[in-house]
Formats: sequence, structure tokens, C-alpha cells
Amino acid sequence: MGEPMEIDDSLYSRQRYVLGDGAMHKLSKANVLIIGLGGVGVEVAKNVILAGVKSVTLLDNTKCTINDLGTQFFLRESDVDKPRAASCCQRLAELNPYVNVTIIEDDLNANINVLKDFQCVVVTECTFDEQIKYNDFCRNQQPTIPFISCDVIGVFSYLFCDFGPQFVVHDSDGEEYKEVFIGNISKSNPCTIDTLDYRRHGLQTGDTILLREIKGMDTLNETTHKIKYISTSSFSLELDTTGSEYGPYTHGGVLKKIKQPTTMEFGSLEDQLKTPDVVVNDLSKLDAPILSLIALSTLLKNKDTLTSLSSNEELFLNECRTVNSQPSNPSEGLNEDYLKCLYRTCKGKLAPLCAAIGGICAQEVLKGLSGKFSPLKQWLFLDGVEVCSDSQRCQGEGKYGQLLNCISKDLFTKLQNTRLFMVGCGAIGCEMLKNYALLGISGGQDGRITITDNDLIEKSNLNRQFLFRPWHIQKPKSLTASEAAREINADLQIEAHQNKVSPDTEFSTYNDAFYKSQNVVVNALDNVEARRYVDSRCVTNQLPLLETGTMGPKGHVQVVVPFKTESYSDQRDPVDEDVPYCTLKSFPQIIEHTIQWARDKFEKLFNLKPTTYNKFWETHGTPDTFKQTLSSSIPDGFVDTISLLQKKPSDWSECVSSARIKFEKYFKHMALFLLHAFPLDTKMPDGALFWQSPKRPPTPIEFNASDAEHMTFILSCARLTANVHGIKVTEDDTKAECVLSILQNTQVPEFVPKNKKIETDESKEKEDSKKPQDNDEDKITKLTNFLKSSSNLQAGHLEVEHFEKDDDSNGHIDFITSASNLRATMYNIPTADRFKTKRIAGRIIPAIATTTAAIAGLASLELLKIIAGSPLENLKNCFLNLALPMMVLSEPGAPPKTKIKDGLEFTMWDRWVVKGNANYKLQDFINHFKKTHDLTVSMVCEGVKMIYMPIMPGHLKRPKELMTKLLKPKAGVEYTDLIIGFQSDDAEADEDLPAPPVRYFY
Repeated sequence: MGEPMEIDDSLYSRQRYVLGDGAMHKLSKANVLIIGLGGVGVEVAKNVILAGVKSVTLLDNTKCTINDLGTQFFLRESDVDKPRAASCCQRLAELNPYVNVTIIEDDLNANINVLKDFQCVVVTECTFDEQIKYNDFCRNQQPTIPFISCDVIGVFSYLFCDFGPQFVVHDSDGEEYKEVFIGNISKSNPCTIDTLDYRRHGLQTGDTILLREIKGMDTLNETTHKIKYISTSSFSLELDTTGSEYGPYTHGGVLKKIKQPTTMEFGSLEDQLKTPDVVVNDLSKLDAPILSLIALSTLLKNKDTLTSLSSNEELFLNECRTVNSQPSNPSEGLNEDYLKCLYRTCKGKLAPLCAAIGGICAQEVLKGLSGKFSPLKQWLFLDGVEVCSDSQRCQGEGKYGQLLNCISKDLFTKLQNTRLFMVGCGAIGCEMLKNYALLGISGGQDGRITITDNDLIEKSNLNRQFLFRPWHIQKPKSLTASEAAREINADLQIEAHQNKVSPDTEFSTYNDAFYKSQNVVVNALDNVEARRYVDSRCVTNQLPLLETGTMGPKGHVQVVVPFKTESYSDQRDPVDEDVPYCTLKSFPQIIEHTIQWARDKFEKLFNLKPTTYNKFWETHGTPDTFKQTLSSSIPDGFVDTISLLQKKPSDWSECVSSARIKFEKYFKHMALFLLHAFPLDTKMPDGALFWQSPKRPPTPIEFNASDAEHMTFILSCARLTANVHGIKVTEDDTKAECVLSILQNTQVPEFVPKNKKIETDESKEKEDSKKPQDNDEDKITKLTNFLKSSSNLQAGHLEVEHFEKDDDSNGHIDFITSASNLRATMYNIPTADRFKTKRIAGRIIPAIATTTAAIAGLASLELLKIIAGSPLENLKNCFLNLALPMMVLSEPGAPPKTKIKDGLEFTMWDRWVVKGNANYKLQDFINHFKKTHDLTVSMVCEGVKMIYMPIMPGHLKRPKELMTKLLKPKAGVEYTDLIIGFQSDDAEADEDLPAPPVRYFY
């Protein structure tokens, strides 16, 4: 068996965190056939190619028509009358240089054996009679060829999977299970285990766990067991621990869930058409999947039915009634309005559904090839009936023809003239732009799409952000994406910015006037803080917001509509627990703790200290002039700066020696110091051992030049030190013989116990690392003496290292990985490879194109509803997890109401308006609220500026003053937003009454 192909981490790094190397290697050997290159087929092809399979073969000899341009984003007007597969082959091939993209022109009905050349077959735009033939052939092969079919018909879509009678899933959910510390193990039958401090174990009956590091009942170490759930913090094993071979549990122990392969059985397409296994994704449409199957299987049975039924509504409905009357297809109360919607739109295709179903389908392809994640079993149906045109059947031709067969002309006109602001132009942003282009959004004279993103394109973006190519690297994302979107549809009116949307641009580029000129805002961001900020601006300006996001196979769409729904900020994600400072510094428990320690160490050594050093000398001049002014008052940064000056290396050998001394300090002396302060037999006041789970006693590490991890630390630390001090390093300098020679001549200090307190209180927080801590009197004295006794010291300027995770040549991840693993070894914590360390240290969000495409498609469907002004019951929030696979569509929550007093309440969308004039006084303002709401003003603030508070003596005369004098508006400003407090009727109340913001017009 050959060696696995090396994975190009610079391209695939974000996807590797989703799929893992095992699945990636399987993909790199797989050949995929895609039949049909319409809107769905090209979406599947795009995502599968980006994923990095060995080859993708396209089969579609259909001549391109102008209508195809409404869903097929890799066809152009110049391709009309040319075969679709051949026309888009080159554009698809540009997506990934590692994937061989070819076309075949075989007639499958005459040469079905060609399917044997592939490890997965995807069928689109085929009748069910044809699909059954291809499916049966794939099922009968050894091994079975995974078969997937999908399509979009009007505002309806379906996806079907058949992976054969026995398909092995190696990882059902892709989750990385965390270790859980054990608090107690019983000597009983069955044995029960409780977690430490009643922490949640996250297990369920039937899960398999691995036990280790148990003290007392050592026999259980490195054994695996299936568990039976008892509670969130306890479970039992099918094990009798009452025997003498099991000693009594004393302390310690770690458990971890381990993944077990599972085998799934799939039915054939022919059987599944009769007795379908359907995934329900919308509880408000429980009958929709069966209705969709009845309608689609009736319409698409064969070419004759497709021709006859698509032109005769009554004949179509009669056929559906006949199918529904069969015992295998019971649907109580056939919803004929739903079926009519399919008939009215069946000559079109809705582009957002092509994106959504194509993204999900592509993920199923990857599952079929790799066994990673749970496959769909076996049908999924999605529809957009909420945007379906009214009872009048639409007729559309041209590039918008497929769209006009699905929606009304009134809605299309609204789309054309929409003014849309999208923040972020990464993976979701690229997908959304593609969808805007296909839908003709802002293609009219009054339309405008404004996009902004201040990032430049990097190689790692190319795996998901499909509008970018290798020749775009280091170009602005927003400008490049807008140009690519215009290639899909030249009608688009796009304005590309490179600004950050933040408080810094709130009163300039993206002020209230800008937001008021928009119809809708779309978030395509990758961080919560930015999402909340844009959400707040939309609430302030009462604008609809479409919120999107992904993380690996998971994604969400949230619809935010003024006065109808809650806002994004109304729901808060669970906050990650902060790791106690003493845990990171002295008592790490898991690999995440050692990685964070190493990341902090990198930041302190190579960024914060050099920055402090440079600022110190900018403020205080040269060392010689500074020591002349040195007095009893020690300036901030003195200790770090003078320590760096004293130890400043002059050449490569001193950089290596410095790294060797750090090794001794971090991985040997620290352990010796802890064991000196807390010997292994140390006990707590209650008699319990100090060193027991979750505390791990450290073991000092002896430096070994033959150990690769040791030498990686030395070399990376020395190189970074040389970079900071401007010391050039040659290739010969880093050769083993040179470095070993330096190490042999390095004087390593002996361990001397210090009289230094070790923090053990988990409630104590870390001191601000950005502020120099100059409180060690002994050190200050020594450094002062060094400075005074030295002459002609040259401070120079230090280069600051800014952490960059994606540049493998800079040594940043090498340093952090080696430092983390050495510390983990010292504490007997399982180490992590460079890849995992990079993800945790760099806080990388796992990402894959399939999820992005699906989420963008679902978001674009909701965008149509927002622009159409759909009622709340037609809007859908979505949570998606393609790994399971699971999709939940639900009506957005209504905005929460806040009660001011009986009969008076508000939501976050409300804003009270007061219109003043040049002679309007604060007393008039106060009277306004008394008159309109019978409320007594107790406070008026403009941002953080206090305007009025009657309990303050200096404010008693202010009611007689003009509002313009108190607020001091700038020239041209028409209004300001004020925060008002109102006095409670309850004399014992501690707080003012709540109220919405008040907009005061001058």
C-alpha cells in the first residue's frame, strides 16, 4: 500500500479540522461522477472539487440555454448552444489544482458499465425511472458504489442517498470528546463512577469509554467499557468490582469517550419510493416531505410524465391523487394547494435551493467516500413555498426566466431595486454574492449592494471562498469578490469598501444616514463581537438583518425583522469558562492548558517585552542619559527593559544559549520548585493529598539533545530571539553540529529554591500582562546597580513578533507546540501534534465549503422573504449540523417586551421621539414625558455624558436652560439619542423605571 499523499495544509488547513487526515487521504484517492450540470449539479461539483477529491468527472451533453444562467453560475452568455459540461469544465478545474476535472460523453443507457470507474455517483436532472436503473447498478457492485440523487424543481427540492446494504461509519458526529476527571469509583456490582465535582460527563447509554490514571483501583487503567447512564454526573459499567483484584479507589482517574464504528443499512431507490425514510426538518410542515415525494415522483417518473403533467394542472393533480391512494403512500388530507405550488413553478428553479441542496449533497458525497459523519437516511426535502408566486402561473424567459417561474413580477422588481449592505466577504460572503447575482438582487437602476471587508486574500481562503483564485492572493477580498460576482451577472450594482464596521466608522462612513439608505443588512462575519455591533446598528436604525455563521459542519441562519422578531443579541451563546490563573501557571490539567501557557509565553517573550522595551527608550532616551536621571522612583517597564538590555544577545550562539537556559528554567527548575514547595506527600488541612486529581505532580525534564521535541524548542526559541534582536541567522548556523557545539559550551545554572509564593487559589485572577510589574525590590536593586556600573550601553530597537499561525516558516507554531508538549510531558498530560496545537493556539474556526454553501442558500431563501415583506409565520431561523445530519427550521422568536408600568411596555425596536426647536428647554423635555406617559424624568444622559440628574445640586437650575446649550450639537446634526431614566412610583425601589432610547430632534 502506497504512502498517503501529503496534505497541503496552506490550502486545506480549515477543512482538515473538520474532516481529519484519515478522511482527507480517502478523498484524495476517490473519483466522483456528477450527472447533470444545471444549477444543482454545478453546486455539487464546486463543493466536491474544493474538498479535494482525486477527480471529478462531468456528464452533461445538454446544450446551454439562456435560462441556465439563472442558476448555473459557471456558464456565460457565450456558452449558449454549447454542451453544459464542456462549457463549465475549465472554470470548475480552476477551483483546485489538486483535482482532475474531466468530461465524458457516454450514453449511460448504452454503456452503464462506465459507472464502475467511480467511488461515488451523483445524479441530477434525471427521471426516477433512469435513477432506479443507475441506483440498482451501483448497489450490485462490490463494493457498493454510493449513489446520491438530488434536484430542484421550481420552489421544491429533494436529496436521496443510498450507500448500500452495509455502510460503515467511522465517526458519527465528528465531535472531539473532552476528558472528564473521575471523583469516585465504587466497589460494587455493577460498578458506578461519579465525575469530579459533579461535572457533566456528556455520555449516554451504550457509549464506550477509556479509563486511565486511576489510583487505588489500578486494574481499571487502560481498559474500555460500555456505560449505562444514571445521571448527568454518574453512570455504571457492566462490571463487578467487589473482587480482590480491584483495590479500593483512592483518587485520580480520567475517562474519555472513544468512537466506535457503526454499520448502516440503506434501501434502494425503488423501495424507498414506496416506503420512504424521511428526515423532518420543519415541524410546522409535517406533511410536506410526503407531499413533496408524491408530487416529485409523479412529475419526474419518466420523460413522458414530465412533458405531459407539467403542462396540465388537473392531470397532474389526478396523478398525485392516484399515487396517494396507494397503501404505501398514505397522506391524510392531500394538500392540493401545496401541490399546485409545485405545478405553477415546475418550469423554473430557485437558485437559493440549488445552493442549499447542492451544499448538503456535496457533504453526503464526502461521507460516502470517507465514512466520516452520519449519512442522510435517506430522503431530505426542502421547499420555498412561502415565496411561490400567486395562483397565476408565471412565464419567464431569459437569464431571469427560471426565477420568474418561481416568484411574482412584483417581488422580482423589489429584488432589482433592493439596497443591501453586506458586512464581510469571506466564505459566506462569496456564496451570498453568487446568490445575489443569480437572483438579480440590486440589478435595477435603484438597486445597490454595498460590501465591505478589510481583509486581503490568503491561500487558506481558496478552499472555501470560491470566488477567489491563486492569482488573487494578497488582493482585497471585497474588490475581488465584487468583480467575480459581476462576471456571473453584469447587471449587479456593487460598491466595494475595505472598511471595518465598528464604532470608529459609526459617525463617518457607516453613520445613521447610511443605514437609513439601506433596505436590508446581511452579516457574513466570523466573530461574535462584530455580529453584535452590526445587530445593534440595525436595531438603532430599525433595519432587517440576516445573520449567518458556520463552524465546521454546523451553521445557523437567523432572521431579524424590526418589530416582528427578536434581535441577534437577545440570544447569548454559552460563555466558555475561564481557566483559573493558578491552573495555567502551576497546575495544568489538560493539553489546552499547556497550549495556552505556551501561547502566553510566546506573546510575553517576543511581543510584549520587546514592545515595552522600545516604548521605554522612546520615553527615556539612551541608557546613559536615563541613568543620570534615575532616582528612587522607578518608571513602568524598568525591570523588563533593563533585564532585556542586560541579557541582550550579540550573536547566534548567545541566542542558542539563552534558549537552553529557558528550557532548564521552564521544564526542570519549575518542576523542582513546585515539588520543593509541595512535596509529593503534602496534605491539605482536611487530610486529603495536595497532589491528587485534577492536580498533577510535575516531573523535572532532563535536557536531551537527541530528543526532537527538545531540539525544536531550542531552535525555534533561538531563532525568534535572533529575530527580535536583529541577529542574522544562516543555514549553517541552524545545522545540528553547530547548535550542539554551542549547547555543550553553555553554562546552565543550578536550581536554587526561591522564597516565592505559588498561587493555589483558583479565584485569583492573572495580573494584566500588558502592564509591566515592577515590584521585585531585589531585582530592581540588582538591575539598578548593573545600569550604574555599565557605560556606553546601546539600547537599539527590538523587532516585535506578531503571532501568525499560517506562516510555517516563522517558527511561531514550532515554538508553541514544543513548549506546550514539553510542559505536558512534565505534568504527564498526553501531548498534541502541531496541527491540533495550531488550531487551539490560533483559535482557528474549522470550516468547509459544503456547510457554507448550504447556509448561504438557506439565508438567501430568507432574504427573498424579508424583501417580500413576509409575515412572521413564513420566516424561518435555521440550525444545521451536516455531520448528523440535522436541520431544524423554526419560526423566529418575537421580540421580548419590557414593562415600564401598567399599560406601558416596549421592545428593543421601540424608540421614543421628541421634536424640539431652537427655544426648547430641558423643562419642556421633562414635561413632554409627564404629559404623554405620566412619567417623571429622573435622569438624562447623552452617551456617557450626564445631562441632568435632579439629585445633583449643580443640576437644579438646568431645567430652565435650552436643550441646545446642554447638548451642544455640532453644525449640521439634526438629532441625538438620549438615555432617560424615570422615577418609580414605588418609593422603596432602588432602580429607575426602564425605558426605550429617546431620539431628540433639535
